[in-house]
Amino acid sequence: MGGLFGAIFAGLCFAAPATAGPTLDAVKKAGTVRCGVTSAVAGAARPDSKGRWTGFHADICRAIAAAALGDAEKVTFVPVTAQSRFTALQSGEIDTLIYITALTLSRDATLGLNQVGTYFYTGQGFLVRRSLNISQLKELDGGTVCATQGSVIERNITDYARRTGINLSTISFDTAANVLAAFLAGRCDAISNDTLSLTANRLAAPDPDAFVLLPELIAKEPQGAMVRNGDAEWANLVRWTIFALIQAEEFGLTRETVTAARDNSTDPQVRRFLGRGEPVGAGLGLADDWAYQVVRQVGDYGTLYDAHLGKNGLGLDRGMNRLWNQGGLMMSWLWQ
Repeated sequence: MGGLFGAIFAGLCFAAPATAGPTLDAVKKAGTVRCGVTSAVAGAARPDSKGRWTGFHADICRAIAAAALGDAEKVTFVPVTAQSRFTALQSGEIDTLIYITALTLSRDATLGLNQVGTYFYTGQGFLVRRSLNISQLKELDGGTVCATQGSVIERNITDYARRTGINLSTISFDTAANVLAAFLAGRCDAISNDTLSLTANRLAAPDPDAFVLLPELIAKEPQGAMVRNGDAEWANLVRWTIFALIQAEEFGLTRETVTAARDNSTDPQVRRFLGRGEPVGAGLGLADDWAYQVVRQVGDYGTLYDAHLGKNGLGLDRGMNRLWNQGGLMMSWLWQ
C-alpha cells in the first residue's frame, strides 16, 4: 500500500495544474525577461565590444529566459546599481535581480522582495596596495577603506572594527565604479567587497600586480536571485532554473552532451530531469523540456563557473561553490 500510495501521490504532484502567475504571464506577453544586472564587473555581467552581455550573471539571466520562453536570447539586460537595484525590482522595472547581492534577513523581511536561490558563495575581503607591504588585515589598523554607500559592506566593516578593536575608517561612494576609481586614485588605503568584485577590480587596474588581496574574510556572503513577493510561481521558476544548472553539472550534462542524453539515457533520474516520462513542467507552468532547454542553450553550473569566474575567467578557485559531493555547498533540491 505504501508503494502504491507513494506512486499515486507523486503522480498527483507532477500532474497538478498550475497557473503561470502574473510575472510569467507578463514575460510571455512581452516576449522577454527583464533581468537587473551590474554593468561594471568583469565575470558577472557587462557588454563586450560588440554589445553582447557576457558573464556568469548574464548567463543565469539567459537560463531563466530559456526556461520561461524557450529561448535564452529573449532577455533584456537592465543595468542597475547597488542603490537602484531593489527599487527597480519593487517598481516592476525588472522581473528578477541577478546581481552581486548578499542574501540577508532584513532584505528578505522588509523590502517586499523574495530571495529565491543561491548561485554563489563568497565572503567579504580587502584589496590593498602592494606598496603598503602588509599581508594581514590587522596591519591595516588606522587605515581608510573605500566601500559602496548603503551596502552590507559598510556595516560589516563597522562590525568587524568594533569586534576586533582595529581602527578602520570607511569612505563611501554611490556606485561600485566610483569606489574603484577612488581607490585607484589613492583616496583610500584599501577597498572592501566580496571576493568576486575584488578580483575583478584587481584585474581591471592598470597594473594588477600593484595590488594584493588579503587572505582574511570578515563575513560570509551567499549571493543569489531576488524577485518580488506575491508571485510564488515566478519565484519557483527562478529558483528551479538555478537548480537546473547545478543539477546538470551533477548529472554530467553539458550543452554538448544533453541532447544525446535526452535521446538515449536509460537513467530514470536523468530522463525525469530532461522531461522524459513525467510532467516536470506542469507545476511551474512550463513545457516539460524546460530544463533540457536551459542546459542545451546555456549550459551547466560548472562550465559557466569555469568560463566566467574560474580557470578561464577571473581565476577564482571554486571552493565552497563546488558541488556538495565534491566538498562544496552547491546542491539542487530533489527532482521528484
